[in-house]
Amino acid sequence: MEHDFEEIYSKYYQSIYRYLLTITKNSYISEEIAQETFYKALKNIKKYNPKYNILTWLCSIAKNTYYTMYKKEKVIEDIDDDIKDAEKDIISKIIDSETNEELLKIVHSLEEPYKEVLTLRVYGELSFKQIANIFNKTESWARVTFYRSKGKIKEILNEKEL
Repeated sequence: MEHDFEEIYSKYYQSIYRYLLTITKNSYISEEIAQETFYKALKNIKKYNPKYNILTWLCSIAKNTYYTMYKKEKVIEDIDDDIKDAEKDIISKIIDSETNEELLKIVHSLEEPYKEVLTLRVYGELSFKQIANIFNKTESWARVTFYRSKGKIKEILNEKEL
């Protein structure tokens, strides 16, 4: 099982780190919590039920570790609605590979600049400031464009569910 855990770590570390980064907006804290997540996972690997997605299980550990750290140390003063939306709307959908494929198709169908801004932010992991510089626009423009692109994706997903 130790060898299997090394594979799990190398396969999922970056996904867990990026997931935490969307929540914490801090690379140092995300790295610390990611390490703690895999430590807890290793300690509790016997409790893992293989009928569930391993990434979902790891994300759950990561989120709980973050909230525990948040409560104990008050590292982050405020969890805004954008973080909750990001967790509910995008990260939870990325976990499911079929949904991920569908999500990629939807992203690809978006008009410019929505497609490019969303791709740079979510998949390229660029800051709003970096995106603004690429387009020679303001940081506010990058934020608004990103949130509008998320809204367009929500609309398309809602239409598909009807």
